[in-house]
Amino acid sequence: MGADVSVVAASEEGCHIFNDFGCGFEAPTTSLFFPTPWLEFGLPGTSGLNKYYLVAVVALLVAAAFWYFTTRKAKVVPGRGQSMAELLVGFLRDQVTRTAIGKEGDKYLPLMVTLFLFIFSMNVMGLIPGLQLPVTSNLAFPAVLAIIIFLLWNYVGIRRHGFGGHFKARLVPGGVPAWILPVVVPIEALSNFLIRPATHMIRLFATMFAGHLLLALFAAAGFYMFNPTSPMGPLFGAISVGYSGIALVGFLVFTAFELFIMAVQAYVFVLLSSIYIGEALEGAH
Repeated sequence: MGADVSVVAASEEGCHIFNDFGCGFEAPTTSLFFPTPWLEFGLPGTSGLNKYYLVAVVALLVAAAFWYFTTRKAKVVPGRGQSMAELLVGFLRDQVTRTAIGKEGDKYLPLMVTLFLFIFSMNVMGLIPGLQLPVTSNLAFPAVLAIIIFLLWNYVGIRRHGFGGHFKARLVPGGVPAWILPVVVPIEALSNFLIRPATHMIRLFATMFAGHLLLALFAAAGFYMFNPTSPMGPLFGAISVGYSGIALVGFLVFTAFELFIMAVQAYVFVLLSSIYIGEALEGAH
């Protein structure tokens, strides 16, 4: 991919399969996900203003633009853009908020629609030429969103059931004998207050990280195997073109698949968010 350091290095060196100087294939590494900061602050090499911030801003603008241009001239008989917006809202309302939260789900529908659009836009940045970096492949971004939902989950539960009622519901499962509570309560505390937000953020991060690395691998492999003028002869040159074509097909197939996964991960994130809020509203089981 365009951001792949190994592809650029290979291009400069003319490193391809069936060359006579023995250069080998260098797979993309995690350096893809650590762009050089344009402006450093804090400890050198640990933090700074880098490509992630630019791509995050672009993703935010894309999400906002989608909503603006599809709803700015809302009519009783919707046009094509408005129909897309209404289809998205209707889907998230019927399949997410009302299903997971119940009759109060409509109150949280604007939040879930915003989250879905923003997360999907951040994911899609990994497929945009010139950007090619999914924002959510940086753990900090899913972490902030997961922490917001975690805080909202606690706020909603405390507001509905009181401080004691909320934490009792989360720590003491109904119907559990008192003698086993010393074992169950720490497990529930670990599950609800540590593992839950951690898995909420890691699921999105890990999927985007792995998917982007896989696409970079196909792109780098396709470039490496394309060598029609191989010094080893025209037969090897033809074989290299065939190999490169297979890599290209794999890249296109996995790009389409990755686009689907990007939408699924945005959906899963808002679905889990709605489930957590619905659980907080319900209280003890």
